[in-house]
Amino acid sequence: MNTARPPHAATVPATRRIARIEVEAYRIPTDAPEADGTIAWDATTMVLARVCAGGHSGLGWTYAHAAAGAVIADPLRDVLLGHDVDDIPGAWHAMNRSLRNIGRPGVGLMAIGALDVALWDLKARLHGTSVVRLMGRAREVVPVYGSGGFTSYPVGRLQRQLAGWVEQGMARVKMKVGTHPLEDPARVRAAREAIGAAPELMVDANGAYTAKQALALAGCYAQEGVGWFEEPVSSDDLEGLRLLRDRAPAGMDIAAGEYGWDSWYFRRMLEAEAVDVLQIDGTRCGGFSGFLQAAALAHGFGIPVSAHCAPHLHAHVCSAVGHLEHVEYFHDHARIESMFFDGLPELRDGALIVDADAAGLGLTLKASDAERYRVEEGWQA
Repeated sequence: MNTARPPHAATVPATRRIARIEVEAYRIPTDAPEADGTIAWDATTMVLARVCAGGHSGLGWTYAHAAAGAVIADPLRDVLLGHDVDDIPGAWHAMNRSLRNIGRPGVGLMAIGALDVALWDLKARLHGTSVVRLMGRAREVVPVYGSGGFTSYPVGRLQRQLAGWVEQGMARVKMKVGTHPLEDPARVRAAREAIGAAPELMVDANGAYTAKQALALAGCYAQEGVGWFEEPVSSDDLEGLRLLRDRAPAGMDIAAGEYGWDSWYFRRMLEAEAVDVLQIDGTRCGGFSGFLQAAALAHGFGIPVSAHCAPHLHAHVCSAVGHLEHVEYFHDHARIESMFFDGLPELRDGALIVDADAAGLGLTLKASDAERYRVEEGWQA
């Protein structure tokens, strides 16, 4: 275990030196069985990190396997202890380097993501400001779309959920497709009947279709006014995504990118001209720092971005992104974040509004409410 201080740590005031890092994992059951085109689940795991310095602490989290917590405990904890809170880029690169022989993509970058968000929260608190002001605010509101509509839902529940989001003022709603392709056109038609003609209807296949299936179904979905087709084929099939982008009906955007881990992944997708909108997930690509890198790449290619899941976390970094389409108000994560935190960004008229006057992320963990879901792991001792 490397316990040496980072370079130049002695020149950093003690109030800016990271003194303590804590991590917990929580497993929260879903409120009903859930499935998409390629997987089913009945619980979601949140890994929450706390980074402390100068009498303040910052919170960050990711949705990952509890193993991400083990990576935070070792080696990332020792990488960050003593590091200058103000030097987030240096911390981010040091964490990435430390995982070279372990494996960065996947659990490694999810662990970095939780710590990076916590560092932004902590830095803002130490400077008496908000994360939004620290980054620079490009927009006052962050549009969202309601997301759920799982393939495991009976049609009635699907319709109620999507219609409920429309009633809350959301102009866009998304449903899952792909588990039973022959049933998908009828489910999409039922969704359109429930939400009415005006809202945008979005579908997400999670890579379940073949290219030919996706092309045929795109035509069916266009008849119901679907304007967003997410991962019609695997996100690794850049040729297939490009084919869909070229041949999809007019007015239908092809989107992917939620499984992007680093800039190399996003660059390949953009160079392949595979998407109309690039999806970015800060809980997977290394936190706010990784998100901003991916967003900058997309801007260089003239492609707008959309944040994948973790809506209340993404509202902060997305407030600093001008070429943003929206944030996914994913049912599971919106529910969990409401259960776990006070001070969440306000949902108003189909958009999230971050309080720029609140310290850091403006969040307080509801520890007593969260405790019942905590997972006991050896690395938490």
